[in-house]
Amino acid sequence: MSIKAGDQPAPPPVSIDPPGGAGGGTGPSAPPATLVIAPTRGWVALRLGDIWAYRELLYFLTWRDVKVRYKQTVLGVLWAVLQPLLMMLIFVLLLGRVAGLKSQTPGVPYPLIVFAGLTPWTLFSAGISAAAVVLVTSANLVTKVYFPRLILPIASAGSYLVDLLLSLVVLLGLMAVYGIYPTWRIVVLPGLILLTLIAAIGIGTWLTALNARYRDVRYVVPFMVQIWLFLSPIAYTTARVPEEYRWLYDLNPMVAVIEGFRWALLGLHWDLGWQPVLSVIVSFVFLVSGAFFFRRVERTFADEL
Repeated sequence: MSIKAGDQPAPPPVSIDPPGGAGGGTGPSAPPATLVIAPTRGWVALRLGDIWAYRELLYFLTWRDVKVRYKQTVLGVLWAVLQPLLMMLIFVLLLGRVAGLKSQTPGVPYPLIVFAGLTPWTLFSAGISAAAVVLVTSANLVTKVYFPRLILPIASAGSYLVDLLLSLVVLLGLMAVYGIYPTWRIVVLPGLILLTLIAAIGIGTWLTALNARYRDVRYVVPFMVQIWLFLSPIAYTTARVPEEYRWLYDLNPMVAVIEGFRWALLGLHWDLGWQPVLSVIVSFVFLVSGAFFFRRVERTFADEL
């Protein structure tokens, strides 16, 4: 057979042996491997490493919330101080004088007792309220860009640390006016602040995941925070709580935090038994369970928002 210039001879047939079969014969190629994607389990499912990898975004979102909250306001960050001050005046005038709570701690001014309770409470309540709606308010960001969604409630609650620091400065100033100065006990304050933030993030994570699916959750949150306010020892001390209900009352993580603030700053008595242990356990239960629930329903956020 003659081959003209430019023509290419056909390649010879290639024999493909099936996997595991005997050579020498032609057969079908091996089927492609199947890739199975399954949800992770245990601590790996939380993907905590992603949060560390996006730590710069966490800082940016936290600082953004601080700037947006006080942008174009007349008093600016002074609102962070006015809110607990006004609440203190209300408690002192109404509950301190009318309800007779003013004389419950002789030797320590009642305004300092109230303000020392309001300082961590403001971080807790504001952190919960902000984190509960952060997914809905950040819907445009959630549906368009990938990042660990768990960063959002952490940044929302963490942004109120600035308000807490300002309230602490005012509280120390009031203590100086009354002639009360902190002692070495003040070293426990960072741990109490961290415990407050853990509780706020844990509860806020639960609420924001539920609010993404059920929008009426945001209407329940203010009412829940108001009830929680009176169930916490802000206008009174735990000495007013009957002993038979103390174990149930101590399940409130803010009980140990508020009592710890007063112990560290004002020198009041603090039950160092099971109360702080229960608060730590309950706070971490909220945090871990909220994180797992958030990760579980995270896959549907883009559709529900």
